[in-house]
Amino acid sequence: MEEPTTETEIKTADVTTTTLPPPPRTVSPHQELVERLKDYGQEDVFALWEELSPEERHLLVTEIENLDLPRIDRIIRCSFNSQGLPAAAIEAPPESCVSTVEERSKEEKEKWWKMGLKAIYEGKLGVVLLSGGQGTRLGSSDPKGCYNIGLPSGKSLFQIQAERILCVQRLAAQAMSEGPTRPVAIQWYIMTSPFTHEPTQKFFETHKYFGLEPDQVTFFQQGTLPCITKDGKFIMETPFSLAKAPDGNGGVYAALKYSGLLEDMASRGIKYVDCYGVDNVLVRVADPTFLGYFIDKGAASAAKVVRKAYPQEKVGVFVRRGKGGPLTVVEYTELDESMASETNQQTGRLKFCWSNVCLHMFTLDFLNQVANGLEKDSIYHVAEKKIPSINGSIEGVKLEQFIFDCFPYAPSTALFEVLREEEFAPVKNANGSSFDTPESAKLLVLRLHTRWVIAAGGFLTHSVPLYATGVEVSPLCSYAGENLEAICRGRTFHAPCEISL
Repeated sequence: MEEPTTETEIKTADVTTTTLPPPPRTVSPHQELVERLKDYGQEDVFALWEELSPEERHLLVTEIENLDLPRIDRIIRCSFNSQGLPAAAIEAPPESCVSTVEERSKEEKEKWWKMGLKAIYEGKLGVVLLSGGQGTRLGSSDPKGCYNIGLPSGKSLFQIQAERILCVQRLAAQAMSEGPTRPVAIQWYIMTSPFTHEPTQKFFETHKYFGLEPDQVTFFQQGTLPCITKDGKFIMETPFSLAKAPDGNGGVYAALKYSGLLEDMASRGIKYVDCYGVDNVLVRVADPTFLGYFIDKGAASAAKVVRKAYPQEKVGVFVRRGKGGPLTVVEYTELDESMASETNQQTGRLKFCWSNVCLHMFTLDFLNQVANGLEKDSIYHVAEKKIPSINGSIEGVKLEQFIFDCFPYAPSTALFEVLREEEFAPVKNANGSSFDTPESAKLLVLRLHTRWVIAAGGFLTHSVPLYATGVEVSPLCSYAGENLEAICRGRTFHAPCEISL
C-alpha cells in the first residue's frame, strides 16, 4: 500500500481529515514600508525604529505612507541629473515682444483698459495670489499678507489687495452695464503653505473677507518635499519625522492641478489668470490694462517688467535662451559683468534690462500645459541650505520650482513695462535694512498717492518734509489714480492721512 505522502486528504477508518495550509505570515506596515523604501535607497528612514515609542512609530509610518515615493524619487533623480548640463547661449529679448512705457500711446492704453474691463465683466479673469511665506524676516511669524506696513489706514497687505479687487469689480460693472449695474465677482485663488494655511483662512474670516463674498475666495496649499543630503538621501528632522520644505512658488502649477482648481477655473468660464506675489504693496491686482494688452497680443503668457536701475542690480532678468528660443528668466549671477553692462546701440538701454517682478498673466490653456510639462520633466532647482536634523543643523538640499520656470514652455511671451515707482514696492526685509523694507514701501505708496491727489486738484499740508510723508488713497476710491477729482479738487489734506469714501 502506497504512503499518502503528497495527498492533502488522509483516510483513517471512516473519517476524512483535510490538512490546512499554514496561516499567511503577517507583515507589519513598518516592514512593508522598509521594503518599499529599499527600492529607492531610503530605508535609513527607519534606522531608529527600535528606539521609538508606539505613538512615534505611528507618526513615522503615517508620514511615509503619505509620500508619493515614485514621484519624489523621479524629482530627485531628474533634478540632480540636470545639474551642470550645458545651457543654450543667452540673447537679449527682441524689442518686438516688449511694450515700453514711452512707446505706449494714450489710445492703446484706453483700448486695453476697456478690453480688460470687458473680460472681467464677462467673468473671464481669475486671480492667483502666491502667499505661502511667513513674515519671518519682518519679525513676524504670521503670514506675510497679514502684515501692516505702517500706512495711515493701518491696512494689511491682504486688505489692500482685496480692496483693489473690489474696486476693479465696480469699475467693470460700471463700464459694461447698460442700465442698472449687475455685480461682478473675480475669483481669487490664494496659495498658502502648511505654515500659513490655517492662519490665513482665520485672518480672512475674522475680517469678513474684507468685503468680498466668501465663495469668491479659495485657499489651497502648495506642496512640500523632503529635504535631502547631497547624495539624495532623506534627512530626518527628528527620529520619527522627515525634514520637509515647501516646493517653491513654482509649486503653484502642481498645486493648482492636483487640487482640481484648473478644472474649477474652466467650469467657471475663466480663460485668463493673473498671478502675483503677496509682498508687493503697489501691485495692481487684476489690472484691466495689462489684461487687455495680453488679450490683444494673443500670447500664452505675459509678464510686467521694470527697467533695471543699474547694470549690477541683483535682480533676475528676461532673456532669450538660444537663437530663436523661448523667453525665460535668468538670475543675476548668470550674467557676467560685461553682459550685464552691455547696451543696445539703437535704444540706448541695457541689453538685459527687463527685471522680473513676479507680475504675470497666463491663459488657462497654458497653465494646464505648464502643469503637465513641469510634472513630466520633474526638474527642480537644487538649493544648498542648512537643514535642521537629528544631528543638528547640517548642509543639505531643498528642491524648489520658481514661478518663472513656466516661460520656457510658452509658445509666446509678451513683456509689459511698468514704472517701478508706480507698481513695485516689495516688502521683504525688516526696517533698518538697506532696501525693500516696510518703511521704503510705505513711502513709495504715499508719494504715488500724493501725486494722484495733486493731479486731481487737491492740496497738501504737512508738518514734516514732504519726501518723508504723503497721503494714502483707499483702493475703494481709486484703482490707479482715476476718478479722484470729485473727492480732491479744491480740498486740502494734512499729511499723513488716508483719503477714503
